[in-house]
Amino acid sequence: MTTQEHDASVYEQVQGSDEFQDLKRRFRRWTFPMTVAFLAWYLLYVVLSGWARDFMGIKLWGDINVGLVLGLLQFVSTFLIAWAYSRHAEKSLDPIADKLRHEVEEKTK
Repeated sequence: MTTQEHDASVYEQVQGSDEFQDLKRRFRRWTFPMTVAFLAWYLLYVVLSGWARDFMGIKLWGDINVGLVLGLLQFVSTFLIAWAYSRHAEKSLDPIADKLRHEVEEKTK
């Protein structure tokens, strides 16, 4: 068996392991709903900008209108999602990924 074949079989074993499947499940359980939520929020902003111009033009404070506030909230939500994901990954994903990485490194030495 060549080194490449050995490495491939190690990676296939890891991919088939319960721990790896759990890691994928945890990743998807957080990322897919968050992605859908963010895209819905973004599309709402785009739709409102295109078809609810009167609503988006409502002045809140001086020259600041609803559209500007919702646009700025797009940036805020992006940073909050990135922060929340980093916390989720640190707590739920990284420990499993580190363990799997160490196992692979040991087997491929």
